[in-house]
Amino acid sequence: MSHEHECGHCCCHDHEQGHNHEHCHGEEEGGLKKIIAAAAIFAVALLLEHIPGAERAFTSRLSDLAQAPAIFNAVKLLLFAAAYLLCGKDVLISSIKNIARGDFFDEQFLMAVASIGAIAIGEYPEAVGVMLFYQIGEWFEDYAVDKSRDSIQSLVGLRPDKAFVLRDGSFVQVAPEEVKVGETIQVKAGERVPLDGLVLEGDSFVDTSALTGESVPRQIGSGSIVMAGFVNQQGLITIKVTKTAGESSVSRILELVENAADKKAKAQKFITRFAKVYTPLVCLAAVLVAIVPPIFVGAQWSTWVYRAIMFLVVSCPCALVISVPLSFYGGIGLASSKGILIKGSNYIELLSKAKIAAFDKTGTLTQGVFVVNEIHPNPEAKISQDELIAIATHAEKYSEHPISKSLKIAHHCPKCESLSLNNAQEIRGKGIKVEIEGQTVLAGNLKLMETFGVQNIIPCSKDDIGTIVHIAVDSIYQGHIVISDKIKEQSRDALAALKKAGIKKTVMLTGDSKSIADANAKLLGIDQNAAELMPEDKVARIEELLKEGTTIFAGDGINDAPVLARADVGIAMGALGSDAAIEASDVVIMNDDLNKIPAAIKIAKKTMGVVWQNIAMSLLVKFGIMALAVPGIANLWLAVFGDVGVLFLAVLNALRLSLFKRETN
Repeated sequence: MSHEHECGHCCCHDHEQGHNHEHCHGEEEGGLKKIIAAAAIFAVALLLEHIPGAERAFTSRLSDLAQAPAIFNAVKLLLFAAAYLLCGKDVLISSIKNIARGDFFDEQFLMAVASIGAIAIGEYPEAVGVMLFYQIGEWFEDYAVDKSRDSIQSLVGLRPDKAFVLRDGSFVQVAPEEVKVGETIQVKAGERVPLDGLVLEGDSFVDTSALTGESVPRQIGSGSIVMAGFVNQQGLITIKVTKTAGESSVSRILELVENAADKKAKAQKFITRFAKVYTPLVCLAAVLVAIVPPIFVGAQWSTWVYRAIMFLVVSCPCALVISVPLSFYGGIGLASSKGILIKGSNYIELLSKAKIAAFDKTGTLTQGVFVVNEIHPNPEAKISQDELIAIATHAEKYSEHPISKSLKIAHHCPKCESLSLNNAQEIRGKGIKVEIEGQTVLAGNLKLMETFGVQNIIPCSKDDIGTIVHIAVDSIYQGHIVISDKIKEQSRDALAALKKAGIKKTVMLTGDSKSIADANAKLLGIDQNAAELMPEDKVARIEELLKEGTTIFAGDGINDAPVLARADVGIAMGALGSDAAIEASDVVIMNDDLNKIPAAIKIAKKTMGVVWQNIAMSLLVKFGIMALAVPGIANLWLAVFGDVGVLFLAVLNALRLSLFKRETN
């Protein structure tokens, strides 16, 4: 499958269709051969045209023919014509087709008119030169697009083309698309995991670097989750498939990156709109340059038609139309190679302007690994510490929240499996209400206790820094448990890096108590924090921050989906394999490394710098040569540089983004 750029040429786009990608490369190689052949013929024609004595040497061999000079000129003309048709035939045909569709003012139309005009006034070398350099520019651009897609194409390689699935007692090779959820597959050492799944048997290390950017292999064993695209480094592992090939993480990642081009930044939209207005205007200006002086001043037609042709050639907006999206694509590709998926060029632009960075606390700034630190039973309830934590653990039996997991670790109770739990209800932002053996148990924060009218609550000590889980049975307060989280090691460094990257204010938004929020904010060096927030409160806070400047928000992508969607740029942390994160966010950090956020901002700023450099350079050079073309100071070769030469420079500038990779490692 292929798509048409705004300036008309075709380049490879569908990476999921391997044969099409190869076909595009075949066309690119064929185009290069045509360019080389046309250039060789053109060189011979120029030698005949400009080498002193070439005509005399030719005619001396045909001295007996009176028509020898005419034959010499005919040979030159045929060589120019052959070179012109070899490199210009496709452009002429495309231009005619576009005109038939009513599309008059594209790049190919400008090239066709300019070259035909040069032929009409007898400037054959210039006519061939326009087409030849145009085709060189097109080939060079295709090459640059391929280079900028290298990191994305490496993602395509993550999708294996085979899977060994257990059927009828033995493992048989099939295409991953044929494997169903629930089936068992086997992956040998050195092979790539073909589908998302759960490890049933085998211990190994997997290389996750291509998906997550992590250089250190990850240890896996029975019960571990593995993703399509991971590489099994040792041993044999057996996996139960949990997602079909189309729903796998790598498929979603590829779809996300490939569709990123559909979301255009303001700069890119400006160039598209600009080209649509600019091209007809310069065509009209070229017509006026060609006809006004000869008609009104009596100037020579050939002189002013030649100047109009120069005007047309240099005016072509190819450098803008190509280099700007190419720069954005390069930025998206560079980010994806580091495990940062940016959903569109508009988010690159917003990231480059970000002034405020807001964060969820649990699982983003902290590890999300909770430990029970204190147990405070209510003396009036006559309950022991073991009994209090047992009740809390029973209540949290079906919850997968990190706090629930910490309670289960602190109190493992085999009898819990036989307890009768009914009407379990998770009350958002407050806690859990459940019936255990006929008694109504509440486990959650103070708001939960207040909602159900629980009295005689023991106040927390100032030393109780952490999440407080209050427990009540049949509306009688039983006590509370203190659970604390650990700050991630890289959080402080990442926040400092954000300041260096241009972030003016950092904010932490959390549902935890004010004391916990204040303590963590102080340790992390957070400028501002807001605590005890419900999900809707976080959205309201983000809306307040949006009034102060461009705001990014980083969260886990599941609990914070509304906030991620509301921020200028929502960043889902550690979201590999999380459908909710990929859907709700604008940027996906595939591992849990906060340092990827300042890296993303640096890439965005670098990309936007290249974009605006290309816009400024293209317009300045083009307008400058246009101004020189009207009085005849410039010639057609300078005009060709103003088009193809500027395209070369703009594309080379865009390719600099690949060199930036070292700086953001």
